[in-house]
Amino acid sequence: MRKLNLRILFIIVSLISLAAGCSKKEKKTTTASKQGGNKPPPMKVDVFVVKPRALSENLELPGTLIANEATEIHPEVSGRVVMLNVSEGKLVGRGALLAKLYDGDLQAQLRKLQTQLAIAQQNEKRSAELLRIQGISQQDYDLSLLNVNNIRADMDVVRANISKTVIRAPFSGKLGLKNISPGAFVTPQTVIATIRQTSQLKLDFTLPEKYTGKIKTGHTVSFRVEGNQKTYAAKVTALESGITENTRTLNVRALVVNKDDDLVPGSFAKVLTNFAADSNAIMIPTQAILPQARGKKVILYKGGTAIFADVVTGIRDTSQVQIVDGKIKIGDTVVITGLLSIRPEAKILVNKVVNP
Repeated sequence: MRKLNLRILFIIVSLISLAAGCSKKEKKTTTASKQGGNKPPPMKVDVFVVKPRALSENLELPGTLIANEATEIHPEVSGRVVMLNVSEGKLVGRGALLAKLYDGDLQAQLRKLQTQLAIAQQNEKRSAELLRIQGISQQDYDLSLLNVNNIRADMDVVRANISKTVIRAPFSGKLGLKNISPGAFVTPQTVIATIRQTSQLKLDFTLPEKYTGKIKTGHTVSFRVEGNQKTYAAKVTALESGITENTRTLNVRALVVNKDDDLVPGSFAKVLTNFAADSNAIMIPTQAILPQARGKKVILYKGGTAIFADVVTGIRDTSQVQIVDGKIKIGDTVVITGLLSIRPEAKILVNKVVNP
């Protein structure tokens, strides 16, 4: 019985020893496995080799066509229209008679003053003869002469008022639609019609503040208008003296070079500007940019290592963005895939060069 118990005890101790050995072996195997996993293989990435590229800044800006000269035609005085000569949509020359207001009362005043002037001149002539023989004093003669001059001045005032009843075209141009009819009573606030000089057109547009230093007088821009596939040209003639504070833009005025009948004042225009081209611009794919809290970065491939570099971007197109500043130069290799999985100084391998 005692031998049986010893045998059972021996068997139990042997099983415990065997289990402990297996556990240690399994632990060593797991530890070795973990130590081997700390060094994963380098990530394979696609890269882009930076090469010089010609780049020009093309902007499409809103603009408006305006007439070279345009104004509303107002009477200078109030009165009733007795004649109206506004031919709607017709060209008229400078000084052409457009309307006439009633001036019967002014003509009557002028005739009255003409009669008074004739009498005053006779009195002045008699006074001069009397003064010659010392029949009157110099003061009496001066009063008669003053009366003559006053009447003449009154006549000039009446003639000026009469001239204001005649309304003429201020310059050669095309008349718009008339707003009154013969017999209407008008005031200086009444708009009789509009006149525009359409033989020459101007183009007004606004330029963003960042480009104000790139446009000068004499710069040529192109533009198109709605419903017309033609491309027209205009030459910059003037720039506003300051930038508009609300919109941070500069007002620009250009003179249309190749005007034709399809261009109408007031039309909306799409202005196309082309600034000086950069023949050595650095352009990289847009997906290579890593936005940061402060600025932007790209990942460069250098000797199998990922190097993070700060950059400043400029113009974008459909697939690439310009690098205007930063630690990147022509000939560098830029990583364009797996950006979020790469850490600084990590080892990487080139899978494909997208622009060999």
